[in-house]
Amino acid sequence: MTNGPVDEIKHNFVYLDKALSGYDARFTLKVLRGLPALRRQLDSEVLGEIIKSTYPQNDPAGQELLRVVASGEAAGTVATKMSDGTEDAVIELPSPETDAYVHLLVQIWLLHRDVPDQFYTFSQTALAHLRKYDRRSLDFVVAKIWFYYVRAAELTDNLEHVVPPLMAGLRTATLRHDAETQGMLVILLLRSYLLLNKISQAAGIISKTSFPPAASNSLAARYYYYLSRVSAIQLDYSSAFEQITAAIRKVPQSPASIGFLQTAHKLSIVIELLMGEIPDREVFKKPEFRRSLAPYLALTRAVRAGDIQQFGSVLVAEASALKADHNYALACRLRQNVIKTGIRILSLTYSRISLKDICIKLCLDGEESAEYIVAKAIRDGVIDAEINHQYGYMQSKEVTDIYSTAEPQYTFHERIKFCMALHDDSVKAMRYLSPDHAADLKEAEEAREREKELVTEIQEGTDLEDDDDFEL
Repeated sequence: MTNGPVDEIKHNFVYLDKALSGYDARFTLKVLRGLPALRRQLDSEVLGEIIKSTYPQNDPAGQELLRVVASGEAAGTVATKMSDGTEDAVIELPSPETDAYVHLLVQIWLLHRDVPDQFYTFSQTALAHLRKYDRRSLDFVVAKIWFYYVRAAELTDNLEHVVPPLMAGLRTATLRHDAETQGMLVILLLRSYLLLNKISQAAGIISKTSFPPAASNSLAARYYYYLSRVSAIQLDYSSAFEQITAAIRKVPQSPASIGFLQTAHKLSIVIELLMGEIPDREVFKKPEFRRSLAPYLALTRAVRAGDIQQFGSVLVAEASALKADHNYALACRLRQNVIKTGIRILSLTYSRISLKDICIKLCLDGEESAEYIVAKAIRDGVIDAEINHQYGYMQSKEVTDIYSTAEPQYTFHERIKFCMALHDDSVKAMRYLSPDHAADLKEAEEAREREKELVTEIQEGTDLEDDDDFEL
């Protein structure tokens, strides 16, 4: 076995100690950023050597970790490694940060071994073991452990049982001001409630908790994503679109974020269609989105065409993809938008059209249904027309000047709203100098002036000495 991953893990222990001694969380973040590359190299042999060299032989936590690691296929290999020459060495107890990091590595290893029951049991044990520590320096690592705990519950269909521990953990993290753990727990609660179809509980979490501003951007992006999904389910499409746009803007721009961006753009497209707008075609043309957004491109084309039959065919053909993305229920709501688009196209195409022809073209049930839908479209401002109930036809009104309608006012309002929101975000992102900075600048300026005077005096003194030497 090569010692590459073992040396890397031990090097990460040094970073965790630096983060503790220097009160600098950047070293912890550096360790966590290396997890995606490190998890591919983890196996029972690597973990067994790390545990054996980190924990004393009589330590219960180390023995439990070794038992979990040795319970796999490589149990004999791990047991052999445990008896190689380090039995007499004196090993001190690891720091809480190192202890939590080793538990996190074992969690990741169990996840990739595809043993969900063992993964879930160990995650419960890890959280119970780390509950005895009360240190702010564990914030980032414990947040990751909570994430894998909920992932284990998803794989074993135990989401109902993890909600009370998540609530208790959120109360503790809030009291300790652990921003990363608090943000992670809020996100995990929202995800659990959405997967359990408990939308009212998810809305209650949003209204009764506040997302910590000090949490990382990746957590903020996920929070806005779940916030947008809850708002969309509750028919608040305008707020949902603003929130999903904020999620896309806040996500870190790295190759590891492509999956989240694809998921966020899928939800954004559906919400934009529900608002009665057509998404920008450039989104579908991006190479990293072209394949994943293909079902949503077909859905957009059906809505834009206003064809009920085409929309139904797309909904049936892409049902599996939409259900996998949890967007099928939202996509089914687009039927009314398709009908409205069809009516708008008919009002622009025909100056007068009978309700019977509208039924045939839009595949509606009857003339009464067509009359109701057309009346609602007129009331909502979708079309500018009137219904002749006596003869049963729709008469479109000619609009010679668009400025005689409310459309310019609405567009102007939307642009002003966007500019004001952009201004507010820019002000929030600015960093202001502390009040003591002016005094520091004044002291620095005085120090520079004194330095210049000293340099001038030295130069003048040097010139006089040189002249004296020359005279001699």
